[in-house]
Amino acid sequence: MSDFTDKKIIITGATRGIGKAITLAFLKQGGTVIGLYGGNKSGAEQFLAECHEFGDRLTLHQCDVSDYQAVASLYTEIEARFDTIDILINNAGIRRDSVLAMMKEEEWRQVIDVNLTGGYIMSKFAVQLMMKQRYGRIIFITSPMSHMGFAGQANYAASKAGQIGMMKSLSKETAKRQITVNCISPGFIATELIDDLTKEQKKEYTKMVPAKRFGTPAEVADAVLFLASDKAGYINGSVLEITGGL
Repeated sequence: MSDFTDKKIIITGATRGIGKAITLAFLKQGGTVIGLYGGNKSGAEQFLAECHEFGDRLTLHQCDVSDYQAVASLYTEIEARFDTIDILINNAGIRRDSVLAMMKEEEWRQVIDVNLTGGYIMSKFAVQLMMKQRYGRIIFITSPMSHMGFAGQANYAASKAGQIGMMKSLSKETAKRQITVNCISPGFIATELIDDLTKEQKKEYTKMVPAKRFGTPAEVADAVLFLASDKAGYINGSVLEITGGL
């Protein structure tokens, strides 16, 4: 793995599941992480305590990524402390499953606001800081649901497809400034996000995967570190699927 010493990394949804694994991976490689989380303050405090060995290279901030003003204020603080950032991982995501005919308007809007609009807001301010040094890495954590779709996940699938479209456009806007933008698309990963699935559902989904198992957060984190490294400087506008062959 590359050495991320002196690199400043923002990770949304940084304290649980895939985000937690990504945070730990960057810390172990010397990075300084600004981690964002939504509403689970006690969980964030516990995670911070677990990471005491990394000292002040990890700071956590409670922030709603879909709140434009809250994100703008946070970036003002980050710029004052670090001047610029090197890497943004757009990992924050939620699900509010329901068949479309019965889906409440707030269930649609919540998922789009966090998963898609949140990525736009976070990336907008990140690009402005990265342009100061003409270098950066932006990675969206998307999903195969962006092109497969599952019954009951119209909102989630739409948000993930939107992330890919946004990434494709942004990657063309920033390439000449040495800022790459890519997506990682994890399939079934053993995290809290799928805890609400029944045993039967998990069994059926496992059958769908040629590898016959769910992936691990660490396997996703390894791929994130590669795309965030200098070794991936010519990879831009791409979607890397980590699905076990789904």
